[in-house]
Amino acid sequence: MIESNKLNVAIVNYGVGNLFSVKHACNSVGMQASITFDKQEILSADAVILPGVGAFGNAIESLEKLDLVYVLKDIATSSKPFVGICLGMHLLMDESEEFGGHQGLGIIKGSVIRLDNPVSISGKRLKVPHVGWSRIYKKSDSIGDLWTHSVLEGLANGEFMYFVHSFYVKLDDPEMTLSTSEYGNIELCSSFQYRNIFACQFHPERSGLQGLKIYSKMASFIKEQSKEH
Repeated sequence: MIESNKLNVAIVNYGVGNLFSVKHACNSVGMQASITFDKQEILSADAVILPGVGAFGNAIESLEKLDLVYVLKDIATSSKPFVGICLGMHLLMDESEEFGGHQGLGIIKGSVIRLDNPVSISGKRLKVPHVGWSRIYKKSDSIGDLWTHSVLEGLANGEFMYFVHSFYVKLDDPEMTLSTSEYGNIELCSSFQYRNIFACQFHPERSGLQGLKIYSKMASFIKEQSKEH
């Protein structure tokens, strides 16, 4: 049972991802997280997290079978905080080129493309998938500090986060980008913010204390939002 004095966060369970590590991270900063595919539970939550590790096509198929596509689109057009992590970030896009191409949720204008032959400064070809720690950077051409009043507020520019991916998002509107990261010669969007939606390529729940700071800031924003409704 969810405690009335705690924030109710629904972690969408569609059979893909490290759900329990996300739940543990939420609970460790005072949120009450539930792993669920129940439509009403997701719609009534104070915030929704769409995690994921795996194949794009399988994930979309699973969301369709669970009849969750329209639910997630409803959340996206509300004022409710909505978070996409790794594959969850990808699913928000219009399309993905993974395994021949698939249509995404179409919540964010953009596509998912492969890490194509990344090369290090020394000219060495890097392995795909990218697995390990990489830095996240503020956009160098932004006016002001985009991280202020975002879940990245308080983190150092160039902070390390943990990544596991073979694909990354290419936004139609790069102004949504909150942070960029590099894998060899490839610069990629590692997080973005659009209205009530925050999404990241990295896994904050697997990024140690700095990652937990993101969940803590997330909890603060969700609490503020819940007071307004």
